[in-house]
Amino acid sequence: MVGDVITREVLPRLRYAQKLPLRLSCMGTAGYEGLDEADEFDRTVVIGQSASAEEAMILASQRVARGDIRVSADDTLRFHPRIVVIQDGDLGLVLGGEIRAGIVLWQQPVVSDVEARRIITEASRLRGLAFAASGRVDHSAARDHRYRASLLEARLVDPYWRETAAELLHLPQAA
Repeated sequence: MVGDVITREVLPRLRYAQKLPLRLSCMGTAGYEGLDEADEFDRTVVIGQSASAEEAMILASQRVARGDIRVSADDTLRFHPRIVVIQDGDLGLVLGGEIRAGIVLWQQPVVSDVEARRIITEASRLRGLAFAASGRVDHSAARDHRYRASLLEARLVDPYWRETAAELLHLPQAA
């Protein structure tokens, strides 16, 4: 009886606590005001921490809506956010979303390992195309391919979080 209670109630809570806090990051491009798009570079910016996935989603949505995500204090360095990710303490993906018009469009997590393998294969193909485009000095195409690969990878939610992520995406504030 005591062993059942520990297995059913205590251990899952301890495992959850070990994965906290959750870290929110934003991937995008940065560049100095007045320079060409070819001079932009990929950048990931940590935008906060949270004690729960739901709070992390709200915080990410608020930061994106306010447009206050910055790379540095330098006002001439512009950051264009494209993808937001929530990761646990083990760097497992909790949830990812595409940023469009100041809102986060959260991506549905994969439902199986088979689907995850298909996404990994497609993302690898896109990264190969990005590498080829870089070799041709086509920075715009390379960046686009990397972005599309990252957006696919935003669905590769860690198996521990898949059910939680799917449930959160059915909540009204996650829409």
